[in-house]
Amino acid sequence: MELFEVQATEIIQSYAANNSYILVLYEPKNNLNVPILIGEHEAKVIILSRENLHPIRPLTHNLVCEILNQFSLVMTKVVVEKFKEGIFYSSIYITDGITTKKIDSRTSDAIALALSMNAPIYASQSVIDDTGIEAKSFINSDSVSENPTIEELESQLKILEQNEEYEKAAELLERINRLYETERQQNQQ
Repeated sequence: MELFEVQATEIIQSYAANNSYILVLYEPKNNLNVPILIGEHEAKVIILSRENLHPIRPLTHNLVCEILNQFSLVMTKVVVEKFKEGIFYSSIYITDGITTKKIDSRTSDAIALALSMNAPIYASQSVIDDTGIEAKSFINSDSVSENPTIEELESQLKILEQNEEYEKAAELLERINRLYETERQQNQQ
């Protein structure tokens, strides 16, 4: 199975379902994004892991990291292995220096652990083929002007999500987030 290294680049609020977010994995070799729908709690955990923030009391992924460290185990990688019936399947690879074990995991948990342990994250060729979308701006509607406002884009996003066009919605959401970031930077100047 061919693997492609990916990076957890963004977490974006999804308007498709309440309290859901899109975790974006970027695969640079083919310039593709893999959007993964996750829950609010999982999004918060991944953000904490990515930003290397530690709550007062350990969350489950912090506890697992501590157990691995205490027993001198190393997480060698996380692999998003397949996408079947709308669900991503992932594995965590852990070694004691002699034997490597593959452990089934929810994708959001595996990524939170990988970020906390500085382990690489990979996606299989089939995941890239089945779910990868071009990492570029998306606008493909006559209802949106050439230089749309954020409000127009958000309106278009809701339509795409209602029509269950999630790949296009993820691309449009990236554009919206870039516009918000540009606007924030301009306001700081």
